[in-house]
Amino acid sequence: MTQFTVPGMTDKEGAKVAEILQKQLSRYNDLHLTLKHVHWNVVGPNFIGVHEMIDPQVELVRGYADEVAERIATLGASPKGTPGAIISDRSWDDYSLERDTVAAHLAALDLVYDGVIADTRKNIEETEEPDPITNDMLIGHSAELEKFQWFVRAHLESAGGKLTHEGKSTEKGAADSARSNGTK
Repeated sequence: MTQFTVPGMTDKEGAKVAEILQKQLSRYNDLHLTLKHVHWNVVGPNFIGVHEMIDPQVELVRGYADEVAERIATLGASPKGTPGAIISDRSWDDYSLERDTVAAHLAALDLVYDGVIADTRKNIEETEEPDPITNDMLIGHSAELEKFQWFVRAHLESAGGKLTHEGKSTEKGAADSARSNGTK
């Protein structure tokens, strides 16, 4: 283990921020794999639009993973990008849908984004004081993740502003609701 961090931070602060970022790295690695899974398994009307909408997000999230891993190394720690690290850091369930409709996958994906964005915002708060560089990086990530969630929600929103899966707390529940309600 390295015994240094960036100038202006204590070793303890650097280690704490690196720990926060390790969980963020695992979250991003899981998210880009989940997005590819959705990309491969989405079917039905609007398939091609959603299929093609997801790939740029996959690349963006992969880039975020790389940026976070490099920040961890800059802070003097060792980033862990293995499947085992994802599982070890995971506080969420594995994505639960397989081959399914556009509405079902997007409703489930909306809940995935709820979790990723909430955790990212928490990390923004936790890094504000010890490391404004990491904080700024995470703020930029959050803005783009929130924008993509808006894209997802636009497919699921009625003209009155209600989401097809409103009130659902599980991916399967959201998917079932989106399948049965459709957009009106």
